[in-house]
Amino acid sequence: MRPTTPHKALATSAFALAALAAAALSATPAAAAPPRAPVAAACTPAQVVANGGFESGASPWTQSQTGIVTNRAGQAAHSGTTFAWLNGVGRTHTDTLSQSVTIPSGCSTATLSFWLHIDTAETTASTKYDKLTAKIGSTTLATYSNLDKNTGYTQKSFDVSAFAGQTVNVAFTGTEDSSLQTSFVVDDVALDTSAGTTPPGDSTRTPTAPSYTVNLSSNTSGTVWTGHESATFTNASPTPLSEVYLRLWDNYHGTCSAMPITVGNVTGGTAGALSVACTALKIDLPAPLTQGQTATIGFDLGITVPSGADRFGYDGAFSMLGNALPVLAVRDGAGWHLDPYTNNGESFYSLASDFRVALDHPSTLLVPATGASVDTPGTSGRTVTTATATKVRDFAWAAGPFSKISGTSAAGTPISIYSVSGISSTDSQSMLTTAKSAVDAHSARFGAYPYGELDAVIDNNYWFGGMEYPGFVLDLVSTTALTHEIGHQWWYGIVGDDEYASPWLDEAFTDYATDLALNKTGANCWNSVSWASSAEKITNSMGYWDAHSSRYSTVVYGYGKCALHDLRRVLGDTAMAKLLKDYATSHWYGVSTTAEFKAAAQAATTTDLTSFWTQHRIDG
Repeated sequence: MRPTTPHKALATSAFALAALAAAALSATPAAAAPPRAPVAAACTPAQVVANGGFESGASPWTQSQTGIVTNRAGQAAHSGTTFAWLNGVGRTHTDTLSQSVTIPSGCSTATLSFWLHIDTAETTASTKYDKLTAKIGSTTLATYSNLDKNTGYTQKSFDVSAFAGQTVNVAFTGTEDSSLQTSFVVDDVALDTSAGTTPPGDSTRTPTAPSYTVNLSSNTSGTVWTGHESATFTNASPTPLSEVYLRLWDNYHGTCSAMPITVGNVTGGTAGALSVACTALKIDLPAPLTQGQTATIGFDLGITVPSGADRFGYDGAFSMLGNALPVLAVRDGAGWHLDPYTNNGESFYSLASDFRVALDHPSTLLVPATGASVDTPGTSGRTVTTATATKVRDFAWAAGPFSKISGTSAAGTPISIYSVSGISSTDSQSMLTTAKSAVDAHSARFGAYPYGELDAVIDNNYWFGGMEYPGFVLDLVSTTALTHEIGHQWWYGIVGDDEYASPWLDEAFTDYATDLALNKTGANCWNSVSWASSAEKITNSMGYWDAHSSRYSTVVYGYGKCALHDLRRVLGDTAMAKLLKDYATSHWYGVSTTAEFKAAAQAATTTDLTSFWTQHRIDG
């Protein structure tokens, strides 16, 4: 959500009172959220090899003879213009290249990588005449030979975390026999370290690959929906799964004695106590689910939309249903994530999932939704809109007598604008033009938009600037806000994150992407930074920002995007563009952490970024 008005603070206070009332009125006392496992102090992620691309000459590498680090004709660099060329002389010969590096203590992950190209005049298919050995300290990581010849570069990677806290040599030694040359060409050497507790990898995040099947029917106005939902999921973790949690997020908008989201008749498990102001429901599984095993739970579902132009609320005849479907909470290396709802931003942390949602409604209502939708006739005067979405983190829809216009972006994405009463046709058309431009601009920078169609619901009564869901956004008539919400399709939608713990990973990145799409350079924007306290940091969680709500937008959005503009100036435009596109690709449908992004940024430059992160208050 993009905060834009002072009503944010007022609304937050009102809903905070509602949450307190919910806890007080609950017929079943709210159980405390399960404690998370303690996390060890993190090291500072770093790339510890200096001049790994050899673009600054040989230093600080030690070469056995001048000319191993070179840009001479006969070979080509993997990137840039300079590389290390060992051997290739066609006689008995040895070349060595080494650098002393210090791997920080407390960093549990350390990965040595390099790009290697081998060409040879040897004709044998069985004998290793010429060899290249890669070592760290006294440990041989790998040996390559003339038999490993290749037409281009291939990347080699090794886990060297056992050397944390040590200063060791990274060394390459090439040897040739008496005839027929073999050239071993090395480039872009890196040794990346990451946090003292490894950021949770995909194998620790569970339950994974959820698949939701939902069938709901609405009342005549689209404000009440009833039906059934089921969720099939797999335990990806080596730790057995004895329970799961459903997040009933929109119960924040009511009380525990009058819940907008109700779940009953649970199958495939036993419903436990509601907790976290009735936004979390524990379901005990019949037997522990071991790694790789799959289970299904099902339940009856009731949704009652409250009054209000909100991400969950109705504005006159128009209902918005964001976060209305219960979704599975995530357990990772930090334990179960059962954070409270925040109205100041987002608390949502979910894994890429598949949804098939059938919505039975009066034919007088249009129902834009996440995913690709197909309408079929229902009973008399009703229509069934069936929406199918793949690899999305959530599902949202709206219902009402919207005015609809549609078009297709230049790159081929179908887009529809759904406007409430009072939005002029000129404004609707303007928003369609903006959406076409934005989706193509973001696609070009970060990777092709994967969700098929894109729907935008436009209502100037929203008290916020806009709200993002996969393939579906809520927005005011605003070029900047709509470009921002569409940017969230990548930064939260495709590249996920824990939005409660690390809101900057979606909001700052999206605001930076918005600037780029609108041709804003962020020139000198860091010059206006003024911190409210020593505790204020770009990377603070929503727990901090809920206690300092007046500073949330300024720091997370404003300072966050300015920090990324500053990083672009350090790396250069081309390197920054490549960093973000590669980072999106490597985390496509995955989860990003601050530590992983910092490591990726450090790997993209020979400049030590430690002071950059400190200056910009980016911790993690």
